[in-house]
Amino acid sequence: MSGTKILGIILLVAGILGLAYGHIDYTKDTEKGQIGPIKISVTENKTAVIPSWASIGAIVAGAALLFIRRG
Repeated sequence: MSGTKILGIILLVAGILGLAYGHIDYTKDTEKGQIGPIKISVTENKTAVIPSWASIGAIVAGAALLFIRRG
């Protein structure tokens, strides 16, 4: 299997997952300060939204890499 086919499959799967889930949740730990031996840190829950146009673009690019024949 060639590299372009593998890249096409990866893009296709990533695009489908992006459409299915639509966002990624992650946790960000930030150290705010330190007073002597006591450390103060804050944990924030964040969400990154995956745009639909990016997911559709990945699906189209992945399909194109899979189905276009090399000359």
